Amino acid sequence: MDTPLTPPERERFDIVSQCIARIITNAEASAKLHLTVRQIQNLKREVRANGEQGVVHGNRGRPSNRKIRADIRSRTVTFLKEEKHHDFGPTFAMEQLQKHENIVLSDETIRSIMTSENLWKVRSRRGPAIHRQWRERKAMQGELVQFDGSYHDWFEDGTEACLLAAIDDATGQILQAQFEDNEGVAAVFRFWWHYLETQGLPVAIYLDKFGTYKLNHKGAVDNPELMTQFQRAMAELGIRVICANSPQAKGRVERLFGTLQDRLVKEMRLADIDVRKANQFLAEIYLFDHNQRFSVEARTQGNAHRVLTKELRIQLPAIFSVQSKRRVNNDYTVRFKNQWLQLKATKGVAVYKGDIVTLEERLDGSLHVRLRNTYLEHQVLPERPKPSKKKVTALIKKKSNLKPAADHPWRKEKARAAGQKRQRNIY
Repeated sequence: MDTPLTPPERERFDIVSQCIARIITNAEASAKLHLTVRQIQNLKREVRANGEQGVVHGNRGRPSNRKIRADIRSRTVTFLKEEKHHDFGPTFAMEQLQKHENIVLSDETIRSIMTSENLWKVRSRRGPAIHRQWRERKAMQGELVQFDGSYHDWFEDGTEACLLAAIDDATGQILQAQFEDNEGVAAVFRFWWHYLETQGLPVAIYLDKFGTYKLNHKGAVDNPELMTQFQRAMAELGIRVICANSPQAKGRVERLFGTLQDRLVKEMRLADIDVRKANQFLAEIYLFDHNQRFSVEARTQGNAHRVLTKELRIQLPAIFSVQSKRRVNNDYTVRFKNQWLQLKATKGVAVYKGDIVTLEERLDGSLHVRLRNTYLEHQVLPERPKPSKKKVTALIKKKSNLKPAADHPWRKEKARAAGQKRQRNIY
């Protein structure tokens, strides 16, 4: 049965027929149909042999050699329509089909199936975006780490949790991710303490100017000193802090959270991960697979992270503490958060009235009082101390046992005063 010609095929047949009748040349037919002369010659041979059917493609009306088998398509549709897979995108669905059903299909094939089954809606093209200057990736790992937090219903239980993440600018590799209750100072300090112990000290950190540290979210802990504390801690560690003026400036970590909100949520759902197992799942399973799939190779081999020295490791509890300055009162007490701290004499340092001491609220809940580089002994008083009439010049551990030498200026001055007194008594 002859196949009816489409309008383009009818036009092609007419032109080839004119060429066969020598009305036009092969070159003219080639120009009209945008084909080569060799293709025109092949079409003339097919038309002479088969008439108008010679311009019809030989595979027209035949099933495609790449057609998906009916049983595979059926299994794919069944998998996609399961309740726990209802929000899978084509790419993620392709990976999970291969992992769980051993069905290997391309993401575009999956997209076509999902669209035909009303499981995926084709997105319309967006309008022209605002032009922003592209910034080249850093050359080496550790030169710049983008850091941020994301509040989301990560465990699909109706409550929001906070995920903190650091991604390397040069490679796009997630260097660390950690679930916390909020994005407060304690959570951020815990994150970076663990980061430094596992990765080392990066050259610079790129983060929000206001969003992360000015607490624009109801779940965050209100602490106006947070950014100051973070900058102070990073300055002590020798790490540069860069604040972005817009989310697009640190787009790598912003896009990362978009990916994690899509993929990580589904991976945890499939693995039946709750909040108690989430950080272990991230560290042991998910991050490796994610980095294998999405990270790129840096332009320059090497690692710009500095090694965390033993001396710096000992100082981390003090560095990652909330520090406040207070003045020593006349009775050698310090007032802090409606508490009165009585300072005690400490060996190796003299404390004077009016000295400025630093109070460190550490992550383990302990409170330390430091004067310059020495930690002072203290106790919390149950109530405000009563004024004391006893005059104390300085708070010291004990009186010095050192005696000046016989020729010391102090002794000479004392001997001279005694001689003058005896002389006056004689006269």
